[in-house]
Amino acid sequence: MKKSNLHGVEILESSGNIYADLGIEDAAKLKIKSDLVIQIMKAMKRLSLTQDQAAKRMGVSQPKVSGMIRGDFSNLSERKLMDCLARLGFNIEIRVRPAKQAVGQLVVLA
Repeated sequence: MKKSNLHGVEILESSGNIYADLGIEDAAKLKIKSDLVIQIMKAMKRLSLTQDQAAKRMGVSQPKVSGMIRGDFSNLSERKLMDCLARLGFNIEIRVRPAKQAVGQLVVLA
């Protein structure tokens, strides 16, 4: 994280992963999940689906959709979130390529 100072106020530039910036365990996994949930929310809006309608299409309960929208997706795996997107009419593509660093990363591109 890059630090700078503006008018006596310390500014920390984000790494692009708020979970990592906050020192939360499993930050990469949480970032992927949150990116997938954002895409689900966009799909629901684009399709004008209520939580109940979206839940039926995705094969989950309405309370899970409500929790997901509120940021509680700890009980949903990345695979389940990808399945939800597929059920909302999206193709999921997984591309594997060599990383520039010693350890690669997972990224959701939309």
